[in-house]
Amino acid sequence: MSLPKTLAEDVARNLVMVARLIDEDPEQAYAYSRIALRLASRVAAVREAAGFAAYATQKYSEALAEFRAAKRMTGSVELWPVMADCERGLGRPERAMAMAGEPEVQKLDKAGQVEMRLVAAGARRDMGQIDAAIVTLQSPELASNAVHPWTPRLRYAYADALLAAGREDEAREWFGKALEADKDGATNASDRLAELEGVEFVDALDEDDEGENDVAPSATAADDDQDKGRDQDGTSEA
Repeated sequence: MSLPKTLAEDVARNLVMVARLIDEDPEQAYAYSRIALRLASRVAAVREAAGFAAYATQKYSEALAEFRAAKRMTGSVELWPVMADCERGLGRPERAMAMAGEPEVQKLDKAGQVEMRLVAAGARRDMGQIDAAIVTLQSPELASNAVHPWTPRLRYAYADALLAAGREDEAREWFGKALEADKDGATNASDRLAELEGVEFVDALDEDDEGENDVAPSATAADDDQDKGRDQDGTSEA
């Protein structure tokens, strides 16, 4: 759908602000998306941007509605994984699992299929099926030594699922593999690996506050050999 030049420029400015703020200030990005939506609700790109802004602020019902509208307008299945993740956010993991088995998944590119696998594994964990989540993540993409943009998140999700299942040695190995692939800091694999290794980081300034004559190191290794870890969902936020 084409828009008059002035209106198109106004819409574009708001969409630019959505893209710029969605990570650092999602609420403000959401506000800009609502303006764009009021100006051009029949433009698929606007509906998609509004969906992602709502998703970033955990307004999953609203996000799902916008993604469905964008899908109807374009006929594309690209948003299928994030739509399934919205179902998870709404407390309906069984619907996310059902979507993972729909024909739309076969139409996704490789990145989309990996994203759908992450969502499906998250849905399995939501339902308390941790072993099934581990199996869901086991795939040629996980076993491959090639590094793609989605590789760190896939390895991280697998490590986190292993840890939730009590398989700490394997989890440590896969957090390490995630860290090797994560050149952009997309995950906190380094922190998780440090916890499992028993490394505790201490703020030197806090140590100084305890006594003027104390000299505090920037980091110390914990004496306790017990592995530490916390459960964390490996899915996208798509």
